[in-house]
Amino acid sequence: MEHELMIREVRPGIYLMDEAHEATGYLVVGEQRACVIDTMNGYNDLHAAVRKLTDKPLTVINTHGHPDHIFGNVYFDEAFLHPADLPLARSFAEDPEYQTLCREKGWQMPPFRDILPGDTVDLGGRTLEVIALPGHTPGGILLLLREDRILFTGDSINHHLWMQLDGCLPLTAFLKELDKVMYLEKEADLILHGHARDVDDISLLHCLREGVREICEGKTEEDLPYTWFGGTDLQHAFRCEPDRFYQQADHVICYRRDNIGA
Repeated sequence: MEHELMIREVRPGIYLMDEAHEATGYLVVGEQRACVIDTMNGYNDLHAAVRKLTDKPLTVINTHGHPDHIFGNVYFDEAFLHPADLPLARSFAEDPEYQTLCREKGWQMPPFRDILPGDTVDLGGRTLEVIALPGHTPGGILLLLREDRILFTGDSINHHLWMQLDGCLPLTAFLKELDKVMYLEKEADLILHGHARDVDDISLLHCLREGVREICEGKTEEDLPYTWFGGTDLQHAFRCEPDRFYQQADHVICYRRDNIGA
């Protein structure tokens, strides 16, 4: 199938949902509730897929407002999003082309509800803690599943970080935000990000931070052009630890030269 949804239990009660290798969402099942983290592009009826795995009440959280993380919200009654990303999410949800598709499919984007840093989502025996990490978007969040020592990072921490988009923080500002969350390396062992096919070692956090620092310090002589649908910018390769497990071998930060900052 062109947009097949592949679901795999990566840990007991924690499911990775890979939609055509374009985006990844997650299902975390607790004793009383379950949480869907990111709903991907909406190619598949995600609610129906989740209901094959659990009949517990559901909470839906979007890690940020990009379409490949929110468009599947149409299968649910509501979703939580950091309010700083609400204008971004609405810009995609209200796009005329997407609105036409929604009318054709009989879809309706449900309301967004605010979720804020410091909030917790109690699933019963499992708790998700909300942590702000603006950078990739103004309202990007991380979710720490403390009992399982897993950090869900959306697109904020991954192997192919896009920082060249309109609305991304300058890299110097992002570096300061990363410094605020480095304590999480003591709180989690694994990362599950928004385009993953497996778990990553938590050290990906400081490895990416070092890559951002290198760009900010001008260590970019070997950076290569990066061509994407918005044009051509730059990509900076960063190194990960040689003795840790990562679900992919290439690691780059994509950025615009005019958005590094002071």
